[in-house]
Amino acid sequence: MLGLESFSDELLGQLLEWSPTVIVTQETAEKVHAFGIKIDWIISNGVKEDLQSDIKYMPAGTDSLAEAALKYLVTHNYPAVNIITDDLQLKDYLLFTDKINMVIFNANQKIYAINSGFSKWKQAGETIELLTGTQQPLHLSGLETIHHHRFKTTHDGFFSMQFDQPFLFIAEEL
Repeated sequence: MLGLESFSDELLGQLLEWSPTVIVTQETAEKVHAFGIKIDWIISNGVKEDLQSDIKYMPAGTDSLAEAALKYLVTHNYPAVNIITDDLQLKDYLLFTDKINMVIFNANQKIYAINSGFSKWKQAGETIELLTGTQQPLHLSGLETIHHHRFKTTHDGFFSMQFDQPFLFIAEEL
């Protein structure tokens, strides 16, 4: 967890139902501990704190905190990760899109990388936002443009996206 300021307690509880490995930053460790959540790792380049006796510490070194955590997860063959952050820096995730299934929660958005041919069922009127630029052509089905990189589903059912890039990051409203 890179930040919890804009994240709902209810959604956090849902993510923790599966007893995941919990990696937090030094800045979020006390808040997470106060919620009674067992922390597995604290990633930082700072001083170690005594919050729980069995916490392991992971130095970030020259990597960003997100990159260091993702390197650990990929190296240890984790298939997926949920990332909660208050400060979205997509550049930290670019090298990992083909190595681990990532869902990033930022503000009121659920963000993830998609491949061309992606389709998903949504209700009419829901918003989808492209967070990375596209090289033309971008073929959409079931979506209408609201603004340059924002789209709205036209009907209950599947929308799809076709493009010529390896992947795109999209965001859904929570």
